[in-house]
Amino acid sequence: MAKMKLVTLLSGGIDSPVAAWNMINLDCKVILVHFHNFTSTSKEVKDKIIEITKVLSKHQPKLKLYLIPFKEIQKELVKFIPSKYRMIITRRMMLRIASKILEKEKYEALVTGDNLAQVASQTLENINAIYKVTKHPILTPLLGENKDDIVNKAKEIGTYELSILPYSDCCSLLVGKHPETRARLEDVEAIEKNMDVKKLTENALKNSDIKII
Repeated sequence: MAKMKLVTLLSGGIDSPVAAWNMINLDCKVILVHFHNFTSTSKEVKDKIIEITKVLSKHQPKLKLYLIPFKEIQKELVKFIPSKYRMIITRRMMLRIASKILEKEKYEALVTGDNLAQVASQTLENINAIYKVTKHPILTPLLGENKDDIVNKAKEIGTYELSILPYSDCCSLLVGKHPETRARLEDVEAIEKNMDVKKLTENALKNSDIKII
């Protein structure tokens, strides 16, 4: 049977490298996509992501990594989106861009490191509002996993020490003080119309950095 081809969102946290490893371990072919912000520590964050990718590439040689700039999108989110909805729309933008990569690469499904109810964006209502942005299947290998089990697996595969290095990801910079936890899709779609989603998506893809590790 042919390997399933998956585009996996990779943050700098503990969960998503484990999700990627799980799918590689199931003999799937994975492409990684990381969204990076622009701060004084941008280089350190990129280096951290590359080191995590190197660990995963022991299990899948010549692993492709897309590094997607998120600065322009961040500015638009702060300018046009109420703070309580920024996390949700950030995640929708990420899935939109990842979906375009999937289509370009002729891959089959997306993978996230979501773990149900662990953070505000991962409530059932918010996951529904986020995932509805794409027509492609989304696999969530860690959705019902115990956090301790995820941490133990990260230690076992060698990503844990890298994942706990300090960093500021795109989501943590944009999260509101009181984020929406029960978003309605129609509200999210209405608010999102304040941004030029098509142009932002195209620019992010045009300026992406692709590495083979």
